[in-house]
Amino acid sequence: MAPRILILGKLVWGEKDLQEQLGGIAEVIHVEDVDRAAFLKGFESGGKYEGAVGVLHTVESNSTYGNIDKELVNALPSTIKWIAHKGAGYDDVDVIACRDKGITVSHTPKAVDEGTAETALFLLLATVRNFTLAEASLRAGNWKPKTMESTSYELSSRTLGVLGLGGIGGLLAEMVRPMGMRVIYHNRKPASDAPKGCEYFADLDEMLAQTDVLSVHIPLNDKTEHFVNDSVIRKMKKGSVIINTARGKVIDEAAMIKALEDGHLSAIGLDVFPDEPKVNPRLLEFPTATLLPHVGTENQDSRHHMEMMCVVNLRDFLTKGKGENIVPECR
Repeated sequence: MAPRILILGKLVWGEKDLQEQLGGIAEVIHVEDVDRAAFLKGFESGGKYEGAVGVLHTVESNSTYGNIDKELVNALPSTIKWIAHKGAGYDDVDVIACRDKGITVSHTPKAVDEGTAETALFLLLATVRNFTLAEASLRAGNWKPKTMESTSYELSSRTLGVLGLGGIGGLLAEMVRPMGMRVIYHNRKPASDAPKGCEYFADLDEMLAQTDVLSVHIPLNDKTEHFVNDSVIRKMKKGSVIINTARGKVIDEAAMIKALEDGHLSAIGLDVFPDEPKVNPRLLEFPTATLLPHVGTENQDSRHHMEMMCVVNLRDFLTKGKGENIVPECR
């Protein structure tokens, strides 16, 4: 019997790739159970998922089966050896529980880089140039805001501080360098593939002191939750800007709101929030807040790349016993 691969959630752009890459080497099953209990029942002896070895997990399926948490992982049969998660961030998968049970987890880091970096660039332009305020004024039946000139800057006069220069942060740096922006960054160690002209700061405080726009690109985990707290924010220049396309919880939202209230931050650009899809109504009160509903990868190209990467990771697991894009905790 061919090994069984389960698809949790719907593939929109990669269904053809799924059949081409796995059709001849695996039995692909689209899971359509109504809840977690029904899903787990399928693994029982004689069940429709008995003997399944791999899972392709989409974030959309969380609304039906819940996160891939410790409870779910421990309930999976020992035959499951690989979970291909569709997404660069994987905070909704308990990777430690997976590792302890002998399950390898892969994700899709490079597939989201371009779409997310483009979103960060939009947020940067909207906040530094105050375009959000200008659009709101126009939609309200007015013309230019009176404060437009005194609160807007050319990018070439600003310094971008990248917190976590990986694939996305690196692409953003490449995008803004031709615009004349100075780019500085902080990682635990210098990035070997940092774009030309980027300046590395080992000391975060030193970088923050020179930053006009802080773009956040760190993953969410136990060590990074509320990493950008009041202390970090207050070490930035008065009137600086924060952009976040990573995860909402890496920023202390209350501290960020307080800094907007007292003017330490002049603007924010967010594509992510701590309690998505809920958005703190306080954020909506700030005219210089540019807010997007987590749309960084909401485009055909990014989604296709993500789905294709999951399929390839599963194919390599089935044919080679190993695959690419394994999360650090499972390496």
